[in-house]
Order: sequence, then structure tokens, then C-alpha cells
Amino acid sequence: MTAHQRDVVLFALATGLRQSNVLGLDWSHVDLKTGHAWVSAGQSKNRRPIAVPLNATALVVLRRQLGKHRIRVFTYAGKPLGSANTLAWRKALKRAGIENFRWHDLRHTWASWHRQAGTPTHELQRLGGWRSSVMVERYAHLAPDHLAKAANRLDSLLGGYDLATLEKEKRPADGANPL
Repeated sequence: MTAHQRDVVLFALATGLRQSNVLGLDWSHVDLKTGHAWVSAGQSKNRRPIAVPLNATALVVLRRQLGKHRIRVFTYAGKPLGSANTLAWRKALKRAGIENFRWHDLRHTWASWHRQAGTPTHELQRLGGWRSSVMVERYAHLAPDHLAKAANRLDSLLGGYDLATLEKEKRPADGANPL
């Protein structure tokens, strides 16, 4: 994979932005000092602006793009990237042995990784710019740990019940088997 492809893919995996938002990202929508970028309402799928907190990986990728183009962040040979689904992209997937993979699958990967890392639904919804939590719920099965914590909340109540019933079993009133 070429350096410019690697950076575009890495940025997409770091931010979860859609292809059009990554390729259309202008320097005027990036603040490296505060570590934020934003997608305007007119460029977002749901017509609402998206605040994009930039993690360390995204910031490193952006810094590598500095000075390559005055307006656009991601370029090739001095010109803004217009498409990611290029022959070079398809060849890179083939070399990697990856089949049935679309650019949008990078966004699914990002969301899946977030859920596996424990990012709550409401935070993932805001990070991904989804209008409703319904879209985010498709990733819920990837984060069973939060359900385990929820299930364990009853242990303090049930533990007392268990101890109380064990005590009754040890001292049957009529000497018969309690069960």
C-alpha cells in the first residue's frame, strides 16, 4: 500500500469518518493545537455537524500531510484525492488477501473496535455522528463486558438471599430433606 493510501486508511480507522468526509477534509476544519476536526452539517450524512476529537494516531497522520496542499488534507501528487476506491486500493486489498471489503467497512471496524474497548453506546453515537442509537446498537454484541457488570449488580442482593437460604437448609425444622 502506498504511503498516501496508508495514511487515508489509518485516519479513517482512527476517526471513523466516512469516505467522503475523509477525502473532503479541508485544513480549515482541522485544529491541530486542540486536537479536533469537524465535519460541517452540509457535509455530514445526517445534516448535522460532527465534532471529531483527534486521537494521537489521527494527529500523527495529519501532521504528515502538512504542507502538501493549501486547502485539502489528503492528496496524491499534489492534488486532492477524489476517490478511495481506486485500482491501487483494490490491488492493495488483493495483496493483503482481503475479499468483500468496502471502504465503509473501515467505519464498521472503527465502531467495532470502540465497542470492544468498552466505549459506551451514547459516546460511540456522538463520535460517529449517528442521529439515533439504533444504528449503534448493531455493535452492542461486541461489548459483553458492560452486560456482565450489569448482571453482577445483583450479586450483593442475591448473595444475602443465598446465605439466608443455606442457613435454613442446614437446620430443617422436622428433620426432613429441605428439597
